[in-house]
Amino acid sequence: MPPKSTTPDRAALRQIPSVDELLSRPKIEALIAIAGRVLVTSIIRKQLAQLRIALAQGLKSADSAALEDEIHAAVALALTPSLRRVINATGVVLHTNLGRALLSEAAIQHIAATAGRYTNLEYDIATGKRGKRDVHTAHLLAEIVGAQSAIVVNNNAAAIFLVLNTFAKGAEVIVSRGELIEIGDGFRIPDIMAGSGASIREVGTTNRTRIEDYQGGITAGTRLLLRVHPSNFKMEGFTARPELRDLVALGRERGLPVYEDLGSGCAVDLRPFGIEEPLAAESLSAGVDLVSFSGDKLLGGPQAGILAGKPEIVARLRRSPLFRALRVDKIVCQALEHTLRSLLLERWDAVPALAMIRLPAAEIRARAEALVARTPGIRTEIVPGSSLAGGGATPQQSIPTWLIAIECDAPAAERALRAGDPPVIARIQNDKLVLDLRTVFREEEEELAAALGRVARNGAG
Repeated sequence: MPPKSTTPDRAALRQIPSVDELLSRPKIEALIAIAGRVLVTSIIRKQLAQLRIALAQGLKSADSAALEDEIHAAVALALTPSLRRVINATGVVLHTNLGRALLSEAAIQHIAATAGRYTNLEYDIATGKRGKRDVHTAHLLAEIVGAQSAIVVNNNAAAIFLVLNTFAKGAEVIVSRGELIEIGDGFRIPDIMAGSGASIREVGTTNRTRIEDYQGGITAGTRLLLRVHPSNFKMEGFTARPELRDLVALGRERGLPVYEDLGSGCAVDLRPFGIEEPLAAESLSAGVDLVSFSGDKLLGGPQAGILAGKPEIVARLRRSPLFRALRVDKIVCQALEHTLRSLLLERWDAVPALAMIRLPAAEIRARAEALVARTPGIRTEIVPGSSLAGGGATPQQSIPTWLIAIECDAPAAERALRAGDPPVIARIQNDKLVLDLRTVFREEEEELAAALGRVARNGAG
C-alpha cells in the first residue's frame, strides 16, 4: 500500500478562508472588540497553520464554522487567567503545588487598599528622609523570635545563598554529611553551596556526627559552621547530632559564626497539635549567630526568606550586592508585616495555616457529616484519617482528621473535580476518592457540594 500523502489537495486548501476574510466576519469582529486586533490576528494565523497540518494528515476538513469556534475557544483561553483559585480538599495545609501558606484577610484587605497607591516603603515619614524597607518587619521579628536584627529576601533558598556567598565565598563551610539534604524540585544544599562560591567540608557520617567531627574539620580556610534542619525527612535508629549549645560554644572558641537554616520557620509551639518543629526563638536564645527560615511555611505568611540574628552579621548581609537583587517588594512586605503582627498578638486563627493546623478533628467530622447530607446520590462514609502540614516540613508527622470517602470510579471522579470551576483538588486513597475539609474554607463548602453533585449526575460518582 502506498504511503498516505501528507500534502492536502488543492480543493481542500481553497476552502480555507484567508486571515483578512476571517477578520471581517461579524463573530470575529466581536472578538476583536473584546481582545484587540493584534491578539485575534495572531490566534487566527496559528489556527490556520494547525488546520493546514490537520488537512495534510487527513484529520480534518476545511469546516469554516468549526474554524470560527476554534478561534473563539483559543481567544477565550488566552483571556482566562492562568493562575486560578482552587479548592484544596487534600488536607495538606502547606501544599507546595497549591501556593503553600494562605494570606490572612487582614493582609489581603490592606494590600488591596494600598497596592495601587504610593506607600512609605523606603521613606521615613518622621524625618522626611530615605528609609529601609526592613523596618516594617524587623521590630516584629525582634519580638517574636528574639532577633536583634533581621532582613528579608525573596525565599529561603535565596537566604542560604546570600549567607554562603557573603561569609564563605572562596572559603570553607563545615556541615554534617547527614545534613546535605535535597528539598522540593531538586534543590540540594551541596549545589547551592557550590553555586555560592563556598566549598563544602563534610564532617561525620550520614547517621552520626559528633562535636569532635566539627572540631577536627576546622582549618585555616573555614569561615562558617552550618547546621541544616532536615525538615523533609526524619532519621531514626543509630544516630547522633551535637547539641546546638555545643556547636555555638565551638564557634565562639574558634571565632567562627554559627548559622542554622531552619527551613520551615516555626514561630509558634505547635506540639499540642501534633507538629514538632524547632522554634527560631530557641535557636537564637541558644546563641546561634544567624538563622534563616521560610515565610510561607509554618510561619503562615507570604513567600520570603527571613534572616535574623546578631546585628553585625545581618549588617554584612545587607551590604552584599546580592541583597538588593534578592530583596522583596512592597506587597510581600505588607503581607509579612500583617502575618507577624497576628503572631505577636497571638491571634492564631487570623493566620490561615495555623488556624487549619489547630482545627479540632471533631469539628471537621461535624462539617463532613453536614456536607454529605447536602449531597444525596453519592455513596460516602466518614472515616478517620490524617492531615499533613506539608510544604516540605514535619516529616512523618500528621494531624488527626476525618475524611469523606466516596465509593466511585475514583480516577474519573478526581479528573472531573479538577475540570470544574473552581477546580477541586482531592486525593485517592485505598481506591476511594477522599476529601479532607481541614483545608476547605467554610464558604467553599457550597461550591464543593455542587461539584460533588455534578460528578454524581455525570456518572463518575
